[in-house]
Amino acid sequence: MFIENIKNEEVNLLECRSFDGEIIVVDSQTKLDKAIEYLQDQPYIGFDAEARPRFIKGSKRHIALLQFATDNKAFLVRVDILGLQKNIIDIFESKKVIKVGSGMTDDMYALKKMKRFNPACFVDLQEYTKKFGIMDNSLRKITAIVLGFRISKSQRLSNWEKDEYTNAQKRYAATDAWVCYEMYKKLLSI
Repeated sequence: MFIENIKNEEVNLLECRSFDGEIIVVDSQTKLDKAIEYLQDQPYIGFDAEARPRFIKGSKRHIALLQFATDNKAFLVRVDILGLQKNIIDIFESKKVIKVGSGMTDDMYALKKMKRFNPACFVDLQEYTKKFGIMDNSLRKITAIVLGFRISKSQRLSNWEKDEYTNAQKRYAATDAWVCYEMYKKLLSI
């Protein structure tokens, strides 16, 4: 059904797509409460985390942003401003909401350093897609294989702790979580 691997040259030939729904930057308690209320009613959500880039070997990874997405809404939660609050931990520990991401090992390690919690119902697409014969494990390549389009990774090394995000940063952050949601939805339907 799916190819095992795809070359960068083949990915580059695909149409570039990004999230085109509502993007909400969550930087206040009121916005966080509304976001969590929405997210806790979803059966599954796309998930990602961003940290300020580290260029020194051995430096600690500090998560600055959490991204949660569905098909038409993306929440960019500024944990650099709000911290890792209890209602965020409640989502992480929820057995009712499946959190779908890609390559989450480092993110989970960094988040658990911020606050202890017991993650529940996380699906890592790097592992999950192996059940479908997909051997590539970068988010860009898995997206190309499963969804048939490419995503831009140009904002990957952005400063996620700056006061205001650019539109390009917002779209990038929302897209990373959204494609995880969309891939899981497609794989569930097979």
